[in-house]
Amino acid sequence: ENIMKFTFALLLFLIASFCFSQNTIPKVLEKLNKRTVPYITVDELKKAQNYILLDTREYKEYTISHLPNAINVGFDKFNSKKFVAIAPDKNTKIVVYCSIGIRSETIGEKLIKLGYKNVSNLYGGIFEWKNSDCKTVNSKNIETDSIHTFNKQWSVYLKKGVKIYED
Repeated sequence: ENIMKFTFALLLFLIASFCFSQNTIPKVLEKLNKRTVPYITVDELKKAQNYILLDTREYKEYTISHLPNAINVGFDKFNSKKFVAIAPDKNTKIVVYCSIGIRSETIGEKLIKLGYKNVSNLYGGIFEWKNSDCKTVNSKNIETDSIHTFNKQWSVYLKKGVKIYED
């Protein structure tokens, strides 16, 4: 009976792993995002100027690593009143990002509802940023290769860097 349970659990794990590993960031974004917030690519962001960069991941993810100069606004505890105080000008150029771009789309939608007219979502998020060999920093603003990948399933999309997650 224990062997059957183990075999069944292993089979489930392999099926789940296979399903996740067959996906790519573009496939996941196509499936889960609604494209309500225009994308900005890693290359476009590298050339961009005069924008506010918002990390929409949770604080524990942000402290491991984030894009340089990013402000952590969180996801679960995103506070629109606090943000409006930071950026009162509704024409401010804002770029949101998260792990691959799903949570950031939700925060981007909230910003658009608040009246912000120039909001973009980083396509592929911090994973695509790191996969493109771009710099990430930790909470002490020191360059790091560690990236919080949320969990083991999501970590398959990070191809470069050191994967950090609680599982």
